[in-house]
Amino acid sequence: MADLRGGIDLGGTKIQTVVVEANGTLRGEARQPTPTAGGPADVARAMEDALREAAAAAAARPDELRGVGVGSPGDANGDTGVVSGARNLPGWDGSFALGDELSRALGTPVRIGNDVQVAVEGEYALGAGKGSNSLLGVWWGTGVGGGIVLDGKPWLGRGAAGEIGHMVVKRNGARCPCGRRGCMEAYAGRAAMEARARDEHEKGTKTDLFKIMEKRGKDRLTSSVWEHALREGDALTESLLRRAVRYLGTGIASACNLLDVETVVIGGGLGVRFGDRFMDHLATEMHKHLFVADPPMMKVAELGDLGGAIGASLLVRD
Repeated sequence: MADLRGGIDLGGTKIQTVVVEANGTLRGEARQPTPTAGGPADVARAMEDALREAAAAAAARPDELRGVGVGSPGDANGDTGVVSGARNLPGWDGSFALGDELSRALGTPVRIGNDVQVAVEGEYALGAGKGSNSLLGVWWGTGVGGGIVLDGKPWLGRGAAGEIGHMVVKRNGARCPCGRRGCMEAYAGRAAMEARARDEHEKGTKTDLFKIMEKRGKDRLTSSVWEHALREGDALTESLLRRAVRYLGTGIASACNLLDVETVVIGGGLGVRFGDRFMDHLATEMHKHLFVADPPMMKVAELGDLGGAIGASLLVRD
């Protein structure tokens, strides 16, 4: 059997899994919705089911894999496999030994990393960041996350570096899902955008967002719902997306002024869907605040929806 390893991208709306060869060649993949109720153990079971499905698609069993890498939101401790404070997931305010739980269930070693950082490292190794010496990844999805590569090496700080979504872009601004005010995520995160859309809708603003959501059998405004509404010319959708991009530009520019990276890669569910469409607008907003003389290259993540899971698979070492 080929040298296979698994990757799991744990997101706020979906669990994406892959089984790949050592060079990243895809052999199987599967996707399941992230549970909206319960707690960490329920999420872990859904992750196990999705990985088993991907392994079956690759004609393998989970215990035949060299290992499985997991990209998780929250504070993902790579040494202990414990994930803490993953607040975009149901009931995950505390800590849970996700690595040990999945390793027992799947019968193979499991390595844990931050969801955005592993996706960024995937893009650096195999995708849009290949060939860059320094890179800032901005993952625009349920929240807004970041990952950093400096001088060809991941920069993790003391374990929590890259939280660009919680850079303050407006002092005493909108309330963020984290509880603070004025964070970039309070304006650009999908969850915060949905809360704003619901508030506007209840105040009488016309929008088809929620009709589209129900028609597509969703219980949340997923990135596909936003895309469909934008295609149909929904004015509130256009307004909220442009508002999000404005604050993304402000925050990314501030990060670039500090780090002076060569390349910025925009990923995540919303980033992949809307990056090309709004890239000029994003660059315009950034340039209003950039101090560095040589602006970074701006790219959309190339590994697409599978990027986080492929990046997670790189946690499995030979």
